[in-house]
Amino acid sequence: MNIRRLQTEDYERVVEIWRQSGLPYRPFGRDARDRFCLEIHESTALFLGAEVNDELIGVVLGTHDGRKGWINRLAVLPAFRGQGFAKALVLEVEKQLKDRGIFIVTCLIEGMNEASEQLFQSMGYIGHPDITYYSKRQLADW
Repeated sequence: MNIRRLQTEDYERVVEIWRQSGLPYRPFGRDARDRFCLEIHESTALFLGAEVNDELIGVVLGTHDGRKGWINRLAVLPAFRGQGFAKALVLEVEKQLKDRGIFIVTCLIEGMNEASEQLFQSMGYIGHPDITYYSKRQLADW
């Protein structure tokens, strides 16, 4: 396995991994090609992919705000699950955030995604049931 920074030309494969993994996809909003290609070049972006035999099989979008890191959109193709690829991607995001002086790493897990909850709990992440997440979306597809 090789973990590398994602490139703009990886967009279609990333979307396919999200689809096969059951992640929501908003092609006219936050997941649009132009948005992805813009964000991937931001200094706060840690968009990483896991490859096996030069095939992209897993992705994670990491970001930070200068004090706290975020792990988003972690997905591994179903055929490659249970082999440590998701954990390796999370560990690499954590490492790169630490290298940037970011010592708090967080994630948001949508719905009843028990597999993700189990993964993050096994890696030492603590759930906070006393926190309620709010968002204000200027556009519905974001």
